[in-house]
Amino acid sequence: MTRGFQDTIPLELQITIFQLIDELKMKSKMDYLQVFQLEAENEFIQRVEHRSETPEYKKKYRFVFTRPVTAKVFVIDDGDHTTAMLAEEY
Repeated sequence: MTRGFQDTIPLELQITIFQLIDELKMKSKMDYLQVFQLEAENEFIQRVEHRSETPEYKKKYRFVFTRPVTAKVFVIDDGDHTTAMLAEEY
């Protein structure tokens, strides 16, 4: 994880992002780049759009969190290492 990801994304949301990736890995082949568009809908609702290009994948979620955020997150998995970062850190 990059410093920006750790400092910006609350721990409960970090865990959720990696759980969503693990669920996708169990279902199908996964692209090396996973994109998460995070939107704070209000003070407690976190919207998450999870997508990738190859194979094409897109799913939207809504969660209740104590501190929702608005950010774009990239998770890159090269087979040996997984890196989570904010889009502006790329």
